Amino acid sequence: MKILMVCLGNICRSPLAEGILQSKLPIGFVVDSAGTIDMHQGKNPDYRSVETGHHYNVDISRQRSRPFTPKDFEEFDHIYCMDQNNLEDVLSVAKSADHRNKVSLILENNQEVPDPYWGEMKDFDHVYQLLDKACERIAIDLKSQVKRYNNQIK
Repeated sequence: MKILMVCLGNICRSPLAEGILQSKLPIGFVVDSAGTIDMHQGKNPDYRSVETGHHYNVDISRQRSRPFTPKDFEEFDHIYCMDQNNLEDVLSVAKSADHRNKVSLILENNQEVPDPYWGEMKDFDHVYQLLDKACERIAIDLKSQVKRYNNQIK
């Protein structure tokens, strides 16, 4: 199963979400991240995201920013967006209901993950806490989906 995390520039929120979710899933799951803009393409995550991840034993230092592309709809099973603008940008290039059904906000109840880019370290920590809780829920759900699938094919 392949999961994609999406934010604006792919240097703050989505790299953290990628690292957090990957740390909660067993081998065999693929987690990646992308941005709705290509301004930071090829760059490492923001140093504050790297430091925040490091504080919680999540290493995102080797990630590189990349833009979201329509091909991602074919490559990934689930696409989680950090905020409503990211969601709208991703959905605007969806070509089918199948594509649209793969996309949702990462937080429940239409809540958004605030962009910490212009903030302080405490804002990055707050984002980490939100994403950690969301990724825990997602990891449980994904593992349950795989277990149900495996039971069906036996």
